[in-house]
Amino acid sequence: MGTAGGGGAGACALRLPGLHGYAVEFSPYWPGRVACAAAQYYGIAGCGTLAVLEQNEAGIVLLRSFDWNDGLFDVTWSENNEHVLITSSGDGSLQIWDTAKTKGPLQVYKEHTQEAYSVDWSQTRGEQLVVSGSWDQTAKLWDPAVGKSLCTFKGHEGVIYSTIWSPHIPGCFASASGDQTLRIWDVKAPGVKLVIPAHQAEILSCDWCKYDENLLVTGAVDCSLKGWDLRNIRQPVFILLGHTYAIRRVKFSPFHATLLASCSYDFTVRFWDFSKPNPLLETVEHHTEFTCGLDLSLHNRGQV
Repeated sequence: MGTAGGGGAGACALRLPGLHGYAVEFSPYWPGRVACAAAQYYGIAGCGTLAVLEQNEAGIVLLRSFDWNDGLFDVTWSENNEHVLITSSGDGSLQIWDTAKTKGPLQVYKEHTQEAYSVDWSQTRGEQLVVSGSWDQTAKLWDPAVGKSLCTFKGHEGVIYSTIWSPHIPGCFASASGDQTLRIWDVKAPGVKLVIPAHQAEILSCDWCKYDENLLVTGAVDCSLKGWDLRNIRQPVFILLGHTYAIRRVKFSPFHATLLASCSYDFTVRFWDFSKPNPLLETVEHHTEFTCGLDLSLHNRGQV
């Protein structure tokens, strides 16, 4: 965990011995509060931990941690309750946690038949929907108040690594897969809305631009980031090259329309501005292992 700018100036670290972080998400409510989904033994075997961290004057402190009997691969904060989170696990289940309680989880949803690799809570007002993506090649739609999934989305021909809600269009989400496609779905329609053959490699991550409802980015095993305009998918809007191993996670900035950050199995975090002739702004190299999780704070500009 660190702060962007100045080669990792102001970066502080917290070690979780024996665990490898897979995802980090800033709280939408509490500045400086972060949830981390982690797994033992690189998620191949062993248990998982949800760690809730907070940054204060002393550095990063561990506020709460919850254990699960399988690796945790993703985490998302509730958009209607500041204490609630959902994680997704290697056993195919989703867990709902309440940080105001010492024990957990509140609920477990077990429907995916393989690793649940991705989970995201919708950000558009007026709906409380969660989407999960799994190695069983399906995405599932959930209402956290209902004990079972509302709908299952089939169409991918490979594992799903990433499922992300549109921040603009209610009921619309994107999924990225090992089948080399980015797909756009609408929860009101059963089939896929749009299939984009985005890379000639597995796509591990995607994100939606916060300022343009038609713009998404994908990050893939081919080490490239590509921007896609949904109105014209014949070629990418931009291609960003520089990572030397697979890109594990990519996120658009909440503050700048053309700024994004990516992290990779090359141990680096990179910051880009795709509007510039030389888009690579900065490479941060303070990790000594695969860098899997990444998020940008909504509260503190420049906090990553």
